[in-house]
Amino acid sequence: MTAAAEILLPLNPGIWLIVGALIAVLLPQTLSRWFAVILPVFLIAFLFSLNFDNYGAISFLNYNLETFRLDSLSRIFGLIFLIASALGNLYALGDDVNKLQCSAALAYAGGTIAAVFAGDMITLFIFFEIATIASVFLIWARRTERAFTAGMRYLIFQIGAGVILLAGLLVHVSATGSIDFDKIGLDASGGILILTAFGIKSAFPLVHNWLQDAYPEATISGTVILSGFTTKLAIYALARSYAGTEILIWIGAVMAVFPIFYAIIENDLRRVLTYSLNVQLGFMVVGIGIGTEIALNGAVSHAVVHILYKALLLMSMGAVLLRTGTCNASELGGLVKTMPWTAAFCIVGAISASAFPLFSGFISKSMIITAAGEQGYWIIWLILLFASAGVLYHSGIRIPYFAFFSEDKGHDAKEAPRPMLLAMCIAAFLCVIIGVFPALLYTMLPFPVDYDPYTVYHVINQLQLLMFAALAFTVLKLINIYPSDIQGTNLDTDWFYRKGLMALIIFSNRHINTGCRVVCDSAVGIISKIINSLKLLGNNDGILSRTPALGSSIAWISSLLLLVLLLRFA
Repeated sequence: MTAAAEILLPLNPGIWLIVGALIAVLLPQTLSRWFAVILPVFLIAFLFSLNFDNYGAISFLNYNLETFRLDSLSRIFGLIFLIASALGNLYALGDDVNKLQCSAALAYAGGTIAAVFAGDMITLFIFFEIATIASVFLIWARRTERAFTAGMRYLIFQIGAGVILLAGLLVHVSATGSIDFDKIGLDASGGILILTAFGIKSAFPLVHNWLQDAYPEATISGTVILSGFTTKLAIYALARSYAGTEILIWIGAVMAVFPIFYAIIENDLRRVLTYSLNVQLGFMVVGIGIGTEIALNGAVSHAVVHILYKALLLMSMGAVLLRTGTCNASELGGLVKTMPWTAAFCIVGAISASAFPLFSGFISKSMIITAAGEQGYWIIWLILLFASAGVLYHSGIRIPYFAFFSEDKGHDAKEAPRPMLLAMCIAAFLCVIIGVFPALLYTMLPFPVDYDPYTVYHVINQLQLLMFAALAFTVLKLINIYPSDIQGTNLDTDWFYRKGLMALIIFSNRHINTGCRVVCDSAVGIISKIINSLKLLGNNDGILSRTPALGSSIAWISSLLLLVLLLRFA
């Protein structure tokens, strides 16, 4: 092996992308954008050239960091993230993106991929936060007031999750002395804190609104790129560290159901797709919670195919937004005449999301539903069936119908730019090829696959479910009781922190000065106790006593930044 190879081999592929993000800023505009497409493709080939092993190991603050752990779980997530990065940046060639957005997209993908290959929690935390900082620029790049404030609220959740993750890491390391990122579980020291952090980034119920708030406010290509990384990285982290944690089954079931009702009444079709994203994350969380080999294979494969078909659907809606200036269902219709290719690719994404046989969603979603039945979770099994019908209802039918086939609203729209069509074509091809030949995906899953999705029972059961949902949509439209698509604001749980919390703060400041002083004094006392408790975590060999800058300083700075963001932008 040459000296150059010995230097480059230990480099986590995500680090290559982060370095590439810095290079992209220095290149001319056109070259920068093509560089962002080519680099992930090169890294896909590089990834397939490696055997499973720990390639990167460095010593940091007396800890041994594993910066590049390649195994079956990290490889498949790293591979799909690289594909998503290449497709997203190819799609962005048809959008008017500047070098800063191009660089942010590479850094975001790089931070996510570097975190996937992290073998320890310190490396995981560092790259998780790099991905967070880079991703917010894809929201701000739209350069509107709504995008700016949505991006700041996005940071509230992401930095908050980072603070919680850091606290859990400190507690865990202080108690165990280990920074290894493997099975953790709720019983481990700091396990609840770490699960909470991953849960926020996975958009668990009640802390899911950052997704619907921020993603639709990003740029056209930014929304496509955002859809593939943050939540799937959290799914990877859950699969790595909390497989078989039963509470996740019930959390995932709630995730799979409640967004359906919001997706049905939401007018903004990109926001509909973000609610649908929540539903699909619920399937993955259920599979991780069940924790059997077939369930985990189902969760991982569903994460892979979901990245593809959700990107395809958002690409099609982004093209519609680019050509018509709107993505509201009440203002769209008849676009199949002028955007036939975009309509066709949208239908492929919609059918894949709905888990039709011979399309990618079917070969993954059915594994999770089967795993729930095999383990006797019949209530969960019924919930997942209901959620599957709901996905057809709002993503499989509603998205393509209202955008392309409903009453023509008179938009003189042109077909999407060629780079967008090419990106959609590749994504659509992958959705079909994986559905027709599932072994292409199954051979890369973490566990050997002994499962055939194309049995008579699986196919007939799914077709019956899909036909019932399609019939329900048709009947509701014919008798005119389907919820009308009108401009409006749908209140979700984010009202409590966006409006309610701020109103409470203002009211308290004006009318309850005495109460505020009592609360503040109590808070100071509680914080003092927390500080004293944290001091006890540090001993002669502990992480806090040994690395105050890494532990205490970062925690305090992050907490103060979170407080400022919360008070200003909630």
